[in-house]
Formats: sequence, C-alpha cells, structure tokens
Amino acid sequence: MATTQQIRTHSHNTSDSLDSVDVNEIESIQERPHSGSHIDPYEHMKFQLNPDGSITRLSELPTLEASVDDPLGDTRGIMSKDVIFNPEKKTWARIVRPMPDDLEKGVRLPLVMYFHGGGFTTYTAGTVFCNNLCERAARLVPCIVVSVSYRLAPENRLPAAYEDADDALLWLKQQALDTENGEPWLKELADFSRILLFGWNSGANVAFHARLRALDLDLAPLKILGVMMTQPLFGGMERTKSDLKYADDQMLPLTVNDLMWELALPVGANRDHEYCNPWASPRIIEKLPNMGKVLVRGYGGDITIDRQRSLVELLMKNGVQVVAHFDDVGFHGIDLIDSRRAVATLNYLKDFINSTSSKPKPRPLIYCHSHSRSNSHSSPRSYRS
Repeated sequence: MATTQQIRTHSHNTSDSLDSVDVNEIESIQERPHSGSHIDPYEHMKFQLNPDGSITRLSELPTLEASVDDPLGDTRGIMSKDVIFNPEKKTWARIVRPMPDDLEKGVRLPLVMYFHGGGFTTYTAGTVFCNNLCERAARLVPCIVVSVSYRLAPENRLPAAYEDADDALLWLKQQALDTENGEPWLKELADFSRILLFGWNSGANVAFHARLRALDLDLAPLKILGVMMTQPLFGGMERTKSDLKYADDQMLPLTVNDLMWELALPVGANRDHEYCNPWASPRIIEKLPNMGKVLVRGYGGDITIDRQRSLVELLMKNGVQVVAHFDDVGFHGIDLIDSRRAVATLNYLKDFINSTSSKPKPRPLIYCHSHSRSNSHSSPRSYRS
C-alpha cells in the first residue's frame, strides 16, 4: 500500500488530505477512541443481524415503479422499464430514456450504465433518489441509462456485485448484437460505441472494478469510453484525517463505514483487501493505464474525501486521464437531497460525455476543480504527469 508520504491530493484546500497526517500520528491514533465511537452502526442503519449472517433491513426507503408500470409515470418526463438480465441470479436493471418528442429523429444517445450506492447493503435501482437521479440524467444529458440492481451484501458478498456488473455488460453486448430481437429501446436509441460507467458511493466502487474487469472480457461491439465516480467508496485499515474529523457524521459515521466493509468484503478479509483498498493491489494498479477517461466528484465535508483525493493521485500517477471536481463544502450524499448539487453533478456528467472520445490522448491530463463557498465557479487547475 502507498505510504502516507506518497499520497497527495490536488486541491486548493489540502488540510484534510492524507499527506497532512504523518506516519507516527497515524500509528498513534489507530487505537484511540474517535468521536463517532458511541454510534451503534446497526441501530443507525436499522439493521438486525441474523444468526446465519444475513441482515434484516428494518427500514427501507420508498421506491418508484418504472414509468411503464406506474399510472402517473408519464408525468415524470421520461420513459422507463425494468428488465431481468440474469434470470438465475434474479438481477435486473431499469432502462431510462427521454420521451420521444424530446429527441431529434434518428438520434443515437450515449449509454450510461449506472450503479446505485448504499454501502453494498441497501437500495435498488428503484429506490426513489437513485431512480430520480437517473431520470434527471436521461433528460439533462440526454442519454439512455441502464441502472443496475446488483445483489446486496452480506447475503451476497463481494465480488457478487462486480460479477453482476459483468453480467450486465455481457447482456448489453447481447442487445447490441441482436439487431432483430434485442431490447427495442436500446436498438432504437443506444450508441453502443459511447458507453460510460457511472456510480455513487459503493456504486462508484462497482463502476471502478467493473471497468477494470471489463478489460478481460470480450465486449465487442461495446466501447467503454470512461468512468464517472461520485463520492466513491474506498478504504483501508489506516485511518485518514477525514475519517477522524467526520467520525460522528450524521450521514455516514465512521462506525457505519466500517460496518459496510465488514458486511461486504469476503469473510475473513479486512479493509486492505483490494476490493476496498486498490492502492494495495499491484494487479489492479497494473490495469489502471487502460481504464480510459475518469471523472471523480467529491465534497470536502465527506468522511471519504481523503480517499477520493488519493484515488485521483493514484490514477494520475498511472497515466489515467482524470477530471476531478471537488467542492470545499458538502457532505456525503448531498447530491441525493440537494437538487442544485445533483444538477451540477449531472452537468459534469454531460460535459464529461461530450468530451470523451475513443481516440487516445497523447499525455494524461487532470483538471481539478476545488469550489469554495465564496467562489463556486472557480477555474479548473490542470496537472500533467
């Protein structure tokens, strides 16, 4: 794993970055109780642990039906339907598209494969804020979205979610090849040469690993041009400064973050497993130069922000073309409850898609925005490796 001295971030405000914590300080704080130690993660998440290792989810967020199954669906300004892509595993996806009247005749839309968040343990493509984000994306970009409902942990521990992402991509390949009997909306609208993987929280982690795993799959004629990760969920055994600073965060306390990994990782694995900590995996790092373009979106008040900045640095050092947008103000999950932030993120997605091409870039370039409360439209900073 990269040492603390090796991990740096590009931001106007680096007071919370990994390099601001020296090795001796990290070693001394590993055993120290943190400000969130009193938070019971099972109570916070409304989880009940069962004797067989499964969990009972005592509180589920509301869900929305696909528009074709919802009597009021036509008022949402999009069309959506659910499809099963692996009957054996009962995994499904929601396809979201703009209304026909909103499209130019014969237009082919970029295809965004979306992976929802929820710490690998909760939510589906139908969860209300996951669905709403995809509907907004379909309208705003515009694009056609395939939102994947992968299997959840701990009933299906990693790499189950990554395998489901593989299945979804292979199903998409089948749709691209079957010009007669393929899914009609995809056959009519999708540009299979312009595929972007997009995810939030654990879904961003799935998008990251799905992109790397796709390098070993024969997906032709599909072309994955990039990955967008919003507040991506990664970790490690070492505590970062943001871990400790926001340990009692209301949205994602440190004890809850630890529990997510405990439930999601293979039995017996710790947070230095490569699913959680790609910095520790030479195999993953070897693949990074072939990822394509990457966008990372984060907020300074997020408990996972140090990992996100460190991820940008890891990608850049390994020749990946990266665009990073970090706002100084904002907490974990803010895009899901603040419509203004959600629209800003989707505008980044739109710009990212429009700027992505299949042609290789001569040199890796990173644009890193760090927005402050006083200047929310600051100019990007550029870095060349």
